[in-house]
Amino acid sequence: MKAFVLPSYGSPLVLTDVDQPVPGDDEVLVRVRATSVQPYDWHFLRGEPYVARVMGGGGPGLRKPRFSVLGADVAGEVEAVGKDVTGFRPGDEVYAMPKKGGFAEYVCVQESELALKPRNVSFEEAAAVPMAAGTALLALRDDGRVQPGQRVLVNGASGGVGTFAVQLAKVFGTHVTGVCSSRNVGLVRSLGADEVVDYTKEDFTRSGRRYDLLLDIAGSRSGSACRRVMTRKATHVLVGGPAGRWFQPASHVFATLAAGLFVSQRVVVTEVVPCTETRQNLMTLAELIESGEIHPVIDRTYPFAEIPAAVSYQEQGHASGKVVISL
Repeated sequence: MKAFVLPSYGSPLVLTDVDQPVPGDDEVLVRVRATSVQPYDWHFLRGEPYVARVMGGGGPGLRKPRFSVLGADVAGEVEAVGKDVTGFRPGDEVYAMPKKGGFAEYVCVQESELALKPRNVSFEEAAAVPMAAGTALLALRDDGRVQPGQRVLVNGASGGVGTFAVQLAKVFGTHVTGVCSSRNVGLVRSLGADEVVDYTKEDFTRSGRRYDLLLDIAGSRSGSACRRVMTRKATHVLVGGPAGRWFQPASHVFATLAAGLFVSQRVVVTEVVPCTETRQNLMTLAELIESGEIHPVIDRTYPFAEIPAAVSYQEQGHASGKVVISL
C-alpha cells in the first residue's frame, strides 16, 4: 500500500510502498477514504517542542519519530476485523481517532477508537471530526463541567477545535463569546456565538466582562491576564498554546497550572490522546452531527498526494476549521 513515511524529525514526508497492516485480535483494518491534518501531526513531524522528547508518555521519541506514519484522524470503510471484534464488520463506514497511521491507504484501529460514521456527512467531513471535536467535547463537558446558563469564552474560536467548541457550548445551553481574527468574525457568528471579539481590535482580557468558563485554545494571553475576565469560581481549561521549538506550548501550560494553585479558579488541561472513552465520544458526536446540532467546518481539502502541502498549510496557523485529505 502507499503511505507517507517520516524518516526523521524535520525531514520531508516520503510517499512510498509499505506493507499493508494486519489487524490484531481487537483491531479493525480500515480502508482510508479521508484523513485530516492538525497541530498534533506537525508537532510529531518536527519533534517539537524539544522538551516533549524527554517527557515520555504519548510524546515524540527521543532520537527518532515514535510514529513513522502520521495521521491521527481517519474515515473510511472496514476492510477486515480481528477475531475478538464484535461491533464492526467488513463494509461498515466508520470514522476513528487512531492517533497515527492515517496518512496511508489502510490503517489498523483499536475497536475502542472508532465508531460508525455519521450517516449525513461525507468521508471528508467525517475525517474532520475525531480529534478536534473530541477535544472540544472533553474540554467543555468533562474538564470544564459546563452548565446551562453559564457564560463561556472560547479563545481561538475559528480553528479546528474552536469551531466545534462554539457549537458544542451552544448545545450545552450557554452564552458563548468567541475570540478570533477579523476575517473569521462572520464564520464564528454563523456557528452560533452570541458575541464575537476580534482580537486585532480588542483585548478580551480587558473587556470588563466576566466568564464562568474560559476555554483557551490559542494560548495567546497569560493565565494572569485571563483571570481578569473570569468569575471567582470560574474554570480555565487549557487546550493549546503558542508554538515553540524548545518549550512552548508546554511552558505556557505549566506556568498557568502552577499559578492556578494559588487562585480560587479551577485550572485544568484537556488531553484527548489518553482518553479511554474515544468510541463513546465518537458515538455522541455522531448523534449530534446527525441531528444537525453541530457540523464540521472545512477550510481546504487536498488530494492524498499533496499531504506534505496540507501539513505545511495547517502549520501556518491560519486555517479556518479543518484541513482535510481525500483519498
